[in-house]
Amino acid sequence: MKQYIKVDEWNIIEEGFVPDYNKISESIFSLGNGRMGQRGNFEETYSGETLQGSYVAGIYYPDKTRVGWWKNGYPEYFAKVLNAANWIGLEIRIEGEVLDLHHATVSDFRRVLNMKEGYLERTFTATLASGKQLAVRATRFCSIVDDEAGALRYSITPLNFDGQIEITSFIDGGIRNQDSNYDEGFWELVAGSTKGNSAYLTLRTRKTGFDVCTGMQFHVYQADNQLASAVTAVEKDKFVGGKVSVAVTRNQETVIVKYAANLSSENHSRADLLAECQKVVAAVAAKGFEKLQEEQAAAWAAKWEESDIMITGDAAAQQGIRFNIFQLNQTYTGEDARLNIGPKGFTGEKYGGSTYWDTEAYCIPFYLATAEQQVARNLLVYRYNQLDKAIENAGKLGFNKGAALYPMVTMNGEECHNEWEITFEEIHRNAAIAFAIYNYIRYTGDTAYLAEYGLEVLIGIARFWAQRVNWSEARQQYVMLGVTGPNEYENNVNNNWYTSTMATWCLQYTIEALAHSTDAIIKKTAFDAGTEVAQWQHIIDNMYYPEDAGRGIFLQQDNYLDKEQILVKDLDPVQRPLNQKWSWDRILRSCFIKQADVLQGFYFLEDRFDMDTLRRNFDFYEPRTVHESSLSPCIHAILAAKLGDGERAYEFYLRTSRLDLDDYNNDTEDGLHITSMAGTWMSVVEGFAGMRVRDGQLRFTPFLPESWQSFAFSIRFRKNILKVEIDKHRVVIENKEGGDITVNVFDDTFTVKAGAVVQVNNRNLVS
Repeated sequence: MKQYIKVDEWNIIEEGFVPDYNKISESIFSLGNGRMGQRGNFEETYSGETLQGSYVAGIYYPDKTRVGWWKNGYPEYFAKVLNAANWIGLEIRIEGEVLDLHHATVSDFRRVLNMKEGYLERTFTATLASGKQLAVRATRFCSIVDDEAGALRYSITPLNFDGQIEITSFIDGGIRNQDSNYDEGFWELVAGSTKGNSAYLTLRTRKTGFDVCTGMQFHVYQADNQLASAVTAVEKDKFVGGKVSVAVTRNQETVIVKYAANLSSENHSRADLLAECQKVVAAVAAKGFEKLQEEQAAAWAAKWEESDIMITGDAAAQQGIRFNIFQLNQTYTGEDARLNIGPKGFTGEKYGGSTYWDTEAYCIPFYLATAEQQVARNLLVYRYNQLDKAIENAGKLGFNKGAALYPMVTMNGEECHNEWEITFEEIHRNAAIAFAIYNYIRYTGDTAYLAEYGLEVLIGIARFWAQRVNWSEARQQYVMLGVTGPNEYENNVNNNWYTSTMATWCLQYTIEALAHSTDAIIKKTAFDAGTEVAQWQHIIDNMYYPEDAGRGIFLQQDNYLDKEQILVKDLDPVQRPLNQKWSWDRILRSCFIKQADVLQGFYFLEDRFDMDTLRRNFDFYEPRTVHESSLSPCIHAILAAKLGDGERAYEFYLRTSRLDLDDYNNDTEDGLHITSMAGTWMSVVEGFAGMRVRDGQLRFTPFLPESWQSFAFSIRFRKNILKVEIDKHRVVIENKEGGDITVNVFDDTFTVKAGAVVQVNNRNLVS
């Protein structure tokens, strides 16, 4: 764990340049706006260790799978969001010397991510080999108002010399993905041009044929006056830019302002792509940097109004949750149903930027409560639009009659994960997609979604489960063989409790959802109600679930107790994280759990279990859990909160909220854990505030972590916007928008009238 980020409630601050931490910081200081994003790279040349990363939503490449063996049904490729043209690039030469912090002496280095207003600022003083000193201040952002555009302001002040500075502002399309399986380039040049202070570069992805036009315009100022310097065109392979030479004097600031845009053929016709890019660049340049930054601040203020969580008394906790919310809002806006949420968002290349089950299991609750209903609905529609592919995926594995297996990893609905134990066995992802439909309808009341989209998906998933189980003559029950549960430190196990439990839940929910079927759905799916429902009910009534009656726990899978039962507290800390220190064979033979598995089922289906059953299972499994998945701490925080275990709930919350800021798992340099950040929000709202929806009504059973004075948040619920504040003595609920609403607090029911406030007092909320 590293703790070099300064604690501040609204800013992420790094003071002092440590090259060994640079890739970690590049992830932490990433920017995005839902359409595009970029790691926190330097604008100027940096020849040290770096992952130069700029990404455009929806643009991917099917990188051919690289494995030492092949099996029937194995995906032929791993889809990857592509490292696209670098638009921030500046080369600064001071009388022949390139400004490069890898070769300069760096002092007064400070990097600040201003989360309140949505921009990144970096300042430093560099002493070059020649002894020349200069101070730099760089500010940039990806606009959430003009979401195909970004802008930067880069100021240079000579401190001990007069002379000439040569500035090259460029677009570099020669970037390669670090995670390319065969170290190949994914882009082909379509066109490139430079004219005066503007340049445009159009690239096309190989195989998939997406076009992206990146454009830029730059201006140079001294004393607030724009310089009329002659611009020399610079054009190389997949590289366009303009170069100017500027006379500088000691202590006089020279400012470069650069405007840029990324437009893709997903949103514009190829024939118009260049012209449209030119329009966007011209429009943002006409506004000017200050106006763009003002609009950015106002737009972020609106986002914070609807999604902020305010904590008093614990600055580290406050910084953590705001960082998580900030990155979620940078990653996905919900405006385009073709897009989804990659586990790393726009911050790195691990996991390929593809869609995982994380969206349905962890992200849906955040967007349900903090955005318009259509945002979460679009995430569900994304899966509906890929139902045919899910049926194809199941067909490749031998399933039939419309059975659907949603992919573990995808861009277009086709499975593209390149590890067999995940591709073939981690089938519990199907259940998360079904649960998301249920969760969406439970929260919004939008039952019409079933007839419009949801029921077809549920039928396909139910058919898969019905074919995936088999009847055991020995047990006289149905069993589920050869699966991998959420705990990926187990492979190819029989009767994973979570997978089997969620499978029968899916069957039951689909039977109930059939009440919303239409003749069109029955015909389209060729559904045989009598035969199929009877089969599903027989499976529900006769499913085998492993358990240990003596301990009163559900077993993660058959024979789990045959493993040597060592607790995490007894591990030598130098052995952690296991996935970086142990062989895979040793991990698989151990009892250690990567993330919530049985406990994931308790989170989803909590109404099925009493508190004693939850406590027994939590107390057995948590001490065996190493939390080496970013998705683990949040689930444990919520369950610990429900059990009234404030100390552990807070510990898990702090770990999930500061997972990347403090680099808990030694992997932040690969990119941030965007989808687990939604779990951090859940830890507060569903954990500490105890928010649930029961029978169409919001319920709260809150408590306050010991170090907090209070916390507050706003949520959307159906047609209302509520602000909830919790301190040591009261719960305050304000009905900010919408009609009268009934809520339940500590099992007492209250009506909160439109525009009114209700206080619930006389409760000790301190854990």
